[in-house]
Amino acid sequence: MNKTIALLVIILITTNTFGQDWDMPRTPDGQPDMQGIWSNASQTPLVRPEIFGTKGFLTEEEAREQMQVWSDRYNELGQPIDGDRAPPTDGNSNFGYNSFWWDPRTQTIEINGEYRTSIIIDPPDGQIPYVGGENPGNDLRSQWRARPDVGDYHGHEVRPLAERCLLTFGSGSGPPMLPILYNNNYQIVQTPDYVMILVEMVHDARIIPLNQEHNSNDLEKWMGDSIGYWDGDTLVVLTRNFHPQQSFRGSSDQMIITERFDLLSEDKIKYAFTIEDPQTFSRPWTGEVAMNRKPAGEVIYEYACHEGNYAFSGIMGGARRLEIDAASN
Repeated sequence: MNKTIALLVIILITTNTFGQDWDMPRTPDGQPDMQGIWSNASQTPLVRPEIFGTKGFLTEEEAREQMQVWSDRYNELGQPIDGDRAPPTDGNSNFGYNSFWWDPRTQTIEINGEYRTSIIIDPPDGQIPYVGGENPGNDLRSQWRARPDVGDYHGHEVRPLAERCLLTFGSGSGPPMLPILYNNNYQIVQTPDYVMILVEMVHDARIIPLNQEHNSNDLEKWMGDSIGYWDGDTLVVLTRNFHPQQSFRGSSDQMIITERFDLLSEDKIKYAFTIEDPQTFSRPWTGEVAMNRKPAGEVIYEYACHEGNYAFSGIMGGARRLEIDAASN
């Protein structure tokens, strides 16, 4: 037996051995079965910390050390708060609870044995490629806030969408669907004609039609107008026409997002996204996140945002009170 034949035999044996470890589950129509409840919880940041430069991956030992740092910080911040402590002096009351309420998120993103230093994998430096190098603020709310007569609490329209209980904070609702402070769970349901992704935070539901065209009326929707199709065993979802008040990192109304879902094992999905917006970004850029299956028996509970958002009238009322006090001085 020559070396070439021997090598082929080894490859075939190895492939068959690994192939026996896991058979991809499939739906009745033959597509990869991704149904279930998944979590993308992680501390790995979207943008790579500058100390890593172009280093995209950590060694297993480095990853363990990093996760221990995150765990120690979580435990420290989770200590009981002294009720007799003095109020903050910097005026920041937006972070009024300790990490007892957070999802610990102490793990780094691991895909195919690679421990990521950032969610962004392209460009190689892990940075967002803004036009001009800085966030241009092409989103509608940034433009509203830039008006000279508009302040941070001018009206409900200039407040964050999560504060208004319209979408989750960060980009948990998606797309792109990214890890946030807590409630990082998603339920996927498939039929031959649709894929539904239920987002735990603010109970958003993305209903994605398969093998169809984008809405001909160019409707601008929360979470955009999504359509999907199967490219082999990869679920590809294209989204455009986002609601004018929804933006991602200063994006404009020209943003298009392509998502790819790959079932890597029984318990892991590789979720990748590519963002294009020539008004905001100098080039398309891509990130990857691991979605890990939740243990059997775990469920998603109903999420209530402000229990009807009664707090919002207090936010606006407090701002008007401050204006009255300022005008009387």
